[in-house]
Amino acid sequence: MSGQTPPSNPTTTDPYQYLQIVNNSDGTITRHRKIPNTPATPDPDHPTPVLSKDISLNQSNKTWARIFLPKQALNNPSSSKLPLIVYFHGGGFILYSASSTVFHHFCANIAIDVNAIIVSVDYRLAPEHRLPAAYDDAVETLHLITTNQDEWLTKYADFSNTFIMGSSAGGNVAYHAALREADQIENLEPLIIRGLILHQPYFGGTQRTESELKLANDPVLPLPLFVNDLMWELSLPIGVDRDHEYCNPTVGGASQRLEKIRLLGWRVLVIDCKGDPLIDRQIELVKMMEEKGVVVVSQFDEGGHHGVDLQDLFRAKALNVVLKNFMLTS
Repeated sequence: MSGQTPPSNPTTTDPYQYLQIVNNSDGTITRHRKIPNTPATPDPDHPTPVLSKDISLNQSNKTWARIFLPKQALNNPSSSKLPLIVYFHGGGFILYSASSTVFHHFCANIAIDVNAIIVSVDYRLAPEHRLPAAYDDAVETLHLITTNQDEWLTKYADFSNTFIMGSSAGGNVAYHAALREADQIENLEPLIIRGLILHQPYFGGTQRTESELKLANDPVLPLPLFVNDLMWELSLPIGVDRDHEYCNPTVGGASQRLEKIRLLGWRVLVIDCKGDPLIDRQIELVKMMEEKGVVVVSQFDEGGHHGVDLQDLFRAKALNVVLKNFMLTS
């Protein structure tokens, strides 16, 4: 889960109360957390340096995406097209959307700092739509982008320079979408994937890692409240545990599919901080990809906590420098 930081000294021991959700008998949840939203700003006369607009993806599934375009692209129509980042937001698969203020600002800052077009995907949430629904939406989005006739995409996006990116749960979505697309890459033309960006990707397992135990009081994923466990319980297919391949990338056949990513020459950026209780999961993931011959760039900064880059502007700016350098060399 990313975004707003819950209180560091919670007054409840109930993870449902901590997340401000209520479990309903029909398999849905009621979300009471007040998450600020920001409307899109498509008007070129708006003073913002980054314009945004919403487009429909799948009306039946009610999925959509928010496109972010640096306004300077409109002012320099003769300049080269911009790299494309297809982005997936965090929220433990159960919270937030592409319009949530924290992710709107995060994507807008990336667009202006990296000078790229962002397509931020509003995928279906669990438990109403358990995994792999979010993965299905991610793959569908990549294919729909290739046929979408929105001018911001057709005129300004360089489809031959595309990156798949996600934060927290969105990093998990990005990873699994990439594994799927690597098996059917010929169907993605004219999109050419250059790299995969996993920002504090959300993975787990049944056995606690050293970092999960050491950083048990993380303000976003406090272990004593079993918040992490609950989000996986609400997101994974009914009847499986956290050693399912959706949660634990080191099991199942996922690691074998990394061979396709290696052959395609996709580079992978894994970025996190050492204060994130999931850091051992990221290190394990990097090691597995390196063993498969995938070119991985990893950066694990000191301090912080899960979701810190979404709240600390200084860290977010530093992250964007890393993103820009990674994309320029991919």
